Amino acid sequence: MEMAVHDFNEYSNQTRLLVDLQLRNSWRQPVHAALAALDLISSQEVQAILGPQTWEETSLVADIASRNQTPILSFADAIPKWAAERFPFLLQASPNQYAQMKAIAAVVQSWEWHQVTVIHEDIDSSATGIIPHLFEALREVGAEISQVLALPPFISSTLTQELEKLKRSQCRVFIVHLSLPLAEQFFEQAKTMSTMEKDYVWIATDSFTSLAHSITASSISSSKEGIVGVKSYISEKEQKFRDFYRRFRKRFGSEYPEEDNHEPGALAVQAYDAVWSVALEISENQRISLSNFDGLTGKIQFNNKNETPALYQIINLTGRSYRELGFWTDGLGFSKTIDDSATYNSSMKYLGQVIWPGAPRNAPRGWAVPTDSKPLRIGVPIGSEFKQYVNPEFDELGNVISFHGFSIELFIAIVSELPFCLPYEFFPYNGSYTDLVKKIYLKEFDAVVGDVAIVARRLQYAEFTHPYTESGLVMIVPLEKPANKALLFMKPFTKAMWMLIGIVTIYNGFIVWLIERNHWHELQGSPVHQTGAFLWLSFSSLFSLQGGTLHSNLSRMTMLVWLFVALVITQTYTANLASMLTVQGFKPATVDIESLQRSNAWVGYSNASFVASYLEDVLRFNRKNLIGYTSLEDYDRDLKNGKISAIFLEVAVSKIFLAKYCKSFATTGPTYKVGGLGFAFPKGSPLLPSVTEALLKVSESGELRELETSMIASETCMDVYVDDDISSLSPSSFWVLFAFSGGTSTIALIVYLSHRNWKLSCLLVHKTIRMLVLTLMKQWGIQKQRFYGRLLSHGESPRSSTNTPPEAVAGSSIVNIEASMT
Repeated sequence: MEMAVHDFNEYSNQTRLLVDLQLRNSWRQPVHAALAALDLISSQEVQAILGPQTWEETSLVADIASRNQTPILSFADAIPKWAAERFPFLLQASPNQYAQMKAIAAVVQSWEWHQVTVIHEDIDSSATGIIPHLFEALREVGAEISQVLALPPFISSTLTQELEKLKRSQCRVFIVHLSLPLAEQFFEQAKTMSTMEKDYVWIATDSFTSLAHSITASSISSSKEGIVGVKSYISEKEQKFRDFYRRFRKRFGSEYPEEDNHEPGALAVQAYDAVWSVALEISENQRISLSNFDGLTGKIQFNNKNETPALYQIINLTGRSYRELGFWTDGLGFSKTIDDSATYNSSMKYLGQVIWPGAPRNAPRGWAVPTDSKPLRIGVPIGSEFKQYVNPEFDELGNVISFHGFSIELFIAIVSELPFCLPYEFFPYNGSYTDLVKKIYLKEFDAVVGDVAIVARRLQYAEFTHPYTESGLVMIVPLEKPANKALLFMKPFTKAMWMLIGIVTIYNGFIVWLIERNHWHELQGSPVHQTGAFLWLSFSSLFSLQGGTLHSNLSRMTMLVWLFVALVITQTYTANLASMLTVQGFKPATVDIESLQRSNAWVGYSNASFVASYLEDVLRFNRKNLIGYTSLEDYDRDLKNGKISAIFLEVAVSKIFLAKYCKSFATTGPTYKVGGLGFAFPKGSPLLPSVTEALLKVSESGELRELETSMIASETCMDVYVDDDISSLSPSSFWVLFAFSGGTSTIALIVYLSHRNWKLSCLLVHKTIRMLVLTLMKQWGIQKQRFYGRLLSHGESPRSSTNTPPEAVAGSSIVNIEASMT
């Protein structure tokens, strides 16, 4: 600041005012700062005040300065948004702290850490400024603050106890926002507590890293090795800065020869630019405006809009100094350079190798694996009515001694897939499932394992793995017999099929009657008698060949083919009718929730589940019509005696209920989408990604399916569902058989009618066969020419021309057939 005043006065000419610098040391005490400001304004009549470095100092000084309309430039970390309205003469000269917190959040995101512990100085500016900014920035990248440790401005005797608490916590990522003197003492103490070693991560903010150049080499190597920091960037490209840098080192070295480092830091540059800007504005305009100013490192603008360019340097304290890893730019990400050819990446890993505390080969996971001395405390519900999922075993005194069931076996399989050892201990809990999940939020449990449904209101207390069961909510109702089954015997065939069977039967019977009437005296007599005999002969042919009473080979041929067709039809009818009798023996008593609501019916649900609120809030059931249950037997009893008309269960547990009572109940209606069952962990738990990945491995290996099958296998039976999809059979399924039978009968009729004219008979038979085969071939998509070639090739002469038309070949074939028949 003295250099800025000296340079400005040398720069000024006779037309400008000279600047005088009045220094007061407030020792970071707000009262001292307020008294000093009052003295400067009233006694010294200063035109501007610079330098309060905390919000506590700034707020008191700004109040005094605003009354006297004296501008004040503050170097505090953060200034509340409302301060600009209350103190119109207050300006912020420090960098954008929210952008710095975004840079820290980007570092956390790069290494996939989900929880951090924040250590800050116990002053209002941190609590009201930095912490909210950091919370918001971490939330945007999917991380959260698990603990906050506020340290007094001096090292107290409680620091050891606080560090011991941090060691016992699971989180191993620490963000330190402390002033340099307090930070140096803190890290020294952390070193003695063995928290600067492997698996720990320390990230420092600009309040410490901006003065990293002034930390002694011995201090870095002894207690600060591996710290990663976000540091305000100072551009060294400007000629003004290079001149300032040279003069600063020379003057500082001459005044403080005992200091090892003579380099100006970011705070020195900010102070120089602030003094020069204020002096320039006052000398020209007698006031401080918000206009741009060419500072040591480029364009500078002091205002309350936090428009300072968001560019930070990422450093790594190692050895006897620190390494400059690269840069972070708001909106662009990480880069190794900041010139026009810079390449940006969203991950800090792009910057290269980082030296972490303890110098591990790989980056720390950011959290401590539970140990045998402190295993994972897992809450397990013991009130589940579905013991296949969680089945506690009790001793003689009623104490839980072990747990079994599908959920327990699955969790054990998941733990075996983890790439690290995970000690854990199960603790029984008898209460609602929501209260059990809430115990995680209250830090009474580290996780919950059991048949716990994933629902929205439980997500405010914990996070869940992917569902390990099918998701959904179904309605189960009793089965009842249909009221009217009198015409069920007609359903296996369609009306058209029945009509076609009757027509073909009568047609075949007529042909047999016509052929046999002169040889069989029972077919003779009065017209009424012959009609009855004709109909009897037609339908009795469905069940008997009657070959012993038939005299003509033509009638025997007709009856033989028709009996074969009738056999196929009757067997098909029997099979289809049996299927319909099996499926339609029972049907659901209720098919939708609207009928339940209209009839004001009672419905059941599980006392331990979320279903009650879902039925009331989503499906709009009256709360007075809902009954809670705790056992499968109670469901079965009240559904059968009519006390309740339906129950609502999650899909996963409905399979168990239907496996046990599949002959009496069935699901009906749609499946209502809910979250399924999962395991619960604290929000942002570093274990959650690993457990979810292990769950997917168990699922993809088939082990999850095997566990589920073995769970239900002991109670498996055929499920009964309403199924109206068994359709009646139509003639399209039997047209080939009907064509075969009808064609045979027609051929027999033609031969009989023309038995005295063999040539005509052969011609008619040929035409009939041709018509039938053409019909068949048309169904199979074969061309007419190919049909003639295949059917009549046996009648062609070796000397016949290949150009002979099909009709001529057909004619010659007829002559050959006639000759052979003669």
